[in-house]
Amino acid sequence: MTLSLEDLDSHLFKCADIIRDAVDPTDYKEFILPLVYYKAISDEFEKQYEQNVEEYGDEELARNPSLYDVPVVPEGYLWEDLRAVSDNVDEALNEAFDAVTDENPELTGVFRADYIDADALDDDRLGKLVEHLSTHDLDRDSIPPDMLGEAYMDLVRQFAEEEGKSGGQFFTPPHIVELCVRLVDEFEDGDTFHDPTVGSGGMLIEAARYYREELGGDPSKLRFTGQEINPDIAAIAKMNLSIHGLHGSIEREDSLSSPAFTDEDQNELTRFNRVLANFPFSADWAKDELQDDPYERFDWHEKLPRADRGDYAFIMHIAKQLKTPEKDGEGGKAAIVIPHGVLFRKHEGRYRKPMLENDMVEAVVGLPENLFQNNSIPSGILVLNTDKPEEREDEVQFIHAADEDFYQELSNQNELIDEGLDHIVENFENWTTEERVSRTVSLEEIRENDYNLNIALYVDTTEPEEDINVEEELGKLRELQAERDEIESRMNQHMRALNYE
Repeated sequence: MTLSLEDLDSHLFKCADIIRDAVDPTDYKEFILPLVYYKAISDEFEKQYEQNVEEYGDEELARNPSLYDVPVVPEGYLWEDLRAVSDNVDEALNEAFDAVTDENPELTGVFRADYIDADALDDDRLGKLVEHLSTHDLDRDSIPPDMLGEAYMDLVRQFAEEEGKSGGQFFTPPHIVELCVRLVDEFEDGDTFHDPTVGSGGMLIEAARYYREELGGDPSKLRFTGQEINPDIAAIAKMNLSIHGLHGSIEREDSLSSPAFTDEDQNELTRFNRVLANFPFSADWAKDELQDDPYERFDWHEKLPRADRGDYAFIMHIAKQLKTPEKDGEGGKAAIVIPHGVLFRKHEGRYRKPMLENDMVEAVVGLPENLFQNNSIPSGILVLNTDKPEEREDEVQFIHAADEDFYQELSNQNELIDEGLDHIVENFENWTTEERVSRTVSLEEIRENDYNLNIALYVDTTEPEEDINVEEELGKLRELQAERDEIESRMNQHMRALNYE
């Protein structure tokens, strides 16, 4: 039976029902996502193994890792082997994860779940979980990789919603992700994409989808990299890239303190064609340790950003990660989700000035409130471009997309609508000035405003006053006055009847 995406979503979502009440909802992702991933690679490996045995007629030769485009599953650890275990299932799962990691060093850090430590995940629950996942094959012939990848992202999204506010640490709402990707359009084969706070990998996955479905490209000809400080979330991003069949790597540690993508020979950061990021808003950063940064990232002013507000530390880091015509023969673009304060906080004007004077800022997009899970902080998107087209030099496009025409209200948050997304992108692409929505502003005007990027300074965001028909309003007033006179007359009659003066 061929599964639809809806059927596959339902099948995978049921995993949470099986372990519900046994573990905290914040831990669902840690126990279910690796198991789904293991099932997928085991099914595909087994299919390819059988094909290799048939082709070469030699079981030992058929296991040669070079014959596979998926991780090799060691003998004795296929999914059916796990399914046959009824006692100490937790130990069997841990052992299988270790065995696959030993066989495939590139998977180091992916299988972090420890089923033995989860006391409530007993043989009965784990057996039911394994048996439930056994009902459908997840190899590429049974489930197209694109569909499996989309279902995997749907599962990640569901777990983020289960976690509530904390889920926002690893999952950016899809419409915001799509907007970021569309704002750095015009990809081509060979381009490199990076996310310095990659979370579960949603930005990179969307860039690949967009290249395939909207631009007719082949995502296998792009390279995707990311860095994530949280080891459990980094593991999800690794699995996500793998399950989508994308080329690239995810590295651990903090991007600011320990950047993983560097050219040590040149003592520089690796530079990319596109950077997509939703960094943690106004988070602490290791300011004291980075006063003498070897990569000279934080040189926009002699004073570094506050230790308890790392927004511009991330922005400067991202700017250094973009290719430039001077060094690379081509420029790079970035779409960065930002808190609104980045645009106008007074003491941060010292960072806005060099960013603008170097003509890096291409656009500022203001978004509706309450787009994030249980988080109503006003946000926007900052678009950087190190090689702006000549006709856009010394100009910045401001787009006010916070009005109700751009979003819909959901039960617990707002969501950008497709028409709103199209409206934003069309105005950006066409460099449009539209009343109450967008305006192209010269750098000179921004200088006159002391490099303040508050959208309201450049686009009139106030609600227009309705035209008043004086004659019609006077008519309403006379009607109200006549109605009042009639009521007052009746009241006076009642007062006289009751002998009140």
